[in-house]
This record gives sequence, C-alpha cells and structure tokens, in this order.
Amino acid sequence: MDGKKIAALALIVAGVLGLAYGGFSYTKETHETKIGPIELSVEDTQRVNIPVWAGAAAIIAGVLLLVVRTKS
Repeated sequence: MDGKKIAALALIVAGVLGLAYGGFSYTKETHETKIGPIELSVEDTQRVNIPVWAGAAAIIAGVLLLVVRTKS
C-alpha cells in the first residue's frame, strides 16, 4: 500500500468513528493541594464534540483520494 491509500483509509475510518461516537472525552487534573499528609486533587472531565459535517467531510475526502487518479 502506498501513502495515498493509507491516508485515504485513515480519513475514512476517522470519519466513520466521528459520526458513530460524536466526540470523545478526556480527564484533566485541574487542582492539586498538599496539606501535610493530606493530598487533594480535582479532576475535570472535558468533552470534545465532533461536528457531523467534519465526519462526513473526512469520509468524502478519503473516498476521493481512493477514487481520483493522479497523472504519473
């Protein structure tokens, strides 16, 4: 497989996952305090939403990379 096909498949997979899950979340530690032997920490969960148009655009771009031939 050449780089063009790998990039096209990666775009298609990323687009499908973006449409299926709609986004992803991650945990970020925001505050940490140490008072003697006691340690306190606050973890904040953030959510990143992936727009539907971005997932669809990734799928379309991947398909176009697979279908369109370049002059060699």
